[in-house]
Amino acid sequence: MRYYEEQGLLSSTRSPSGQRHYTDGDVERVAFIQRLYAAGLSSRTILELLPCVDAPSEENSASALERMALERQRLSAHLADLVRTRDTLDQLMATARAYREQLLEGRGQG
Repeated sequence: MRYYEEQGLLSSTRSPSGQRHYTDGDVERVAFIQRLYAAGLSSRTILELLPCVDAPSEENSASALERMALERQRLSAHLADLVRTRDTLDQLMATARAYREQLLEGRGQG
């Protein structure tokens, strides 16, 4: 919760002794923020999306949709990179298996 406050994603009130106090709405906000983190969004991106939650409007929702589309493009590019990396690893593994089989066959003949 302290991290969320430091990032500007959440605020709390303080008791005279300095304890943080949160509302039920804050609990819902934390759950929402956690879902956004789980979707791979950074705290900076989440901060850019929160105005749509805090002050819904046509402008804020258009901005949020645009930002989410950019994040989706970023994630799609990352996924494509991961697939290429996995495919390259599969090729290396196939080459290593073939080489290993040749070694084992050569050993059996000698």
